Amino acid sequence: MFGLGKKRTKFGEWLDKNDIQQIDIQKEAKVGHGTMSRMCNEKEYKPKFSTFEKVRRSLKSKWGKKVEYDDFWM
Repeated sequence: MFGLGKKRTKFGEWLDKNDIQQIDIQKEAKVGHGTMSRMCNEKEYKPKFSTFEKVRRSLKSKWGKKVEYDDFWM
């Protein structure tokens, strides 16, 4: 079940729409729980590019999704 009433960032909404769970991408990308939670739930949070790069590579290799930093954070 997604959403649970929480506000989501563009990235969090994108994960929900593509049926990808935070925990799955967190484990695949090897990023911390807190970092992944902030990426998905805190609109003012902007991850370091190196952190996003881990996520981007994981999304491409495991789920076949191509994303860019600018798709979610400016």
